[in-house]
Amino acid sequence: MMKSDPMTDTLPPQAEVAPPPAAKPDHPMRETMKIFLRNKSAAGGLILLLAILFATVFGPSMYGVDPLEMVWVPLSPPGDGTPLGTDYIGRDILAGVLVGGRVTLIVGAVSAIMTIVIGILVGAFAGFFGGRTDVALMKFTEFFQVLPSLLLAMVLVTIFAPSLFTIILAIGIVGWAQVARLTRAEFMRIGNLEYVKAARAAGAGNAYLMFRVILPGSLPPIIVASALVTGSSILFEAGLSFLGLGDPNQLTWGLIIGQNQNYLLDAWWTVTCPGVAIFLTVLAISLIGDGINDALNPRARKRA
Repeated sequence: MMKSDPMTDTLPPQAEVAPPPAAKPDHPMRETMKIFLRNKSAAGGLILLLAILFATVFGPSMYGVDPLEMVWVPLSPPGDGTPLGTDYIGRDILAGVLVGGRVTLIVGAVSAIMTIVIGILVGAFAGFFGGRTDVALMKFTEFFQVLPSLLLAMVLVTIFAPSLFTIILAIGIVGWAQVARLTRAEFMRIGNLEYVKAARAAGAGNAYLMFRVILPGSLPPIIVASALVTGSSILFEAGLSFLGLGDPNQLTWGLIIGQNQNYLLDAWWTVTCPGVAIFLTVLAISLIGDGINDALNPRARKRA
């Protein structure tokens, strides 16, 4: 028979170790930002866009050169008196790029907002009410989809005379069809979910169902599309200005390219510098859009 050890008999029983408290889940917005910033290309696009915005907002005052003043010999190459050279009448290209970026970005952002608003309204009414309303609005949408967008914008700007207002209006009118189709599809999908049916059964009105119940759930793909629409709007403005349909009183990147296109072979910098600015801006917006798409993707959230 084994004898018990008095030392071990006097030891108190070990207390059960409580499991560590479960980590509190992050707020959805904070989790989305973490996934977005984890994407190196998206984070690089954000840094690039912020740098462009900083340059266009604060650059003109820091550089201190009038973009409309003849400061050096016409068609001087970069480094020969000016950092990015001069155009065909001796104006500083860098000053023009800095100042022109303001107007280009404003036109692109405002016209994109207009495009998104029109697309959401048309798609929301079509997807929510269905039936004849859906058929009529989709026929109207198809009319704008089959027409060449740039040609239609050129016609509108020509009819109403080139100005910032008419350019924004033209870009907003020709670019909303894709957003409308996307919104319609999301409204038709979410409109059949149980929580929407419950809100309808509880007596919620159509406006409340559309913009307070269904629209918030439809926003993720619309936000991604908004980034692409903004880049397209900047390209549209540059194209119109390049063709001589921009506002002659407002300096933009497209206007600089259009005014110097005849000197491309002899003075490449007059067109290349604003062209590179357009390319980098659209690239940054596209990278941000891809990053938002990944961050709002449920599969990406599960992997995170």
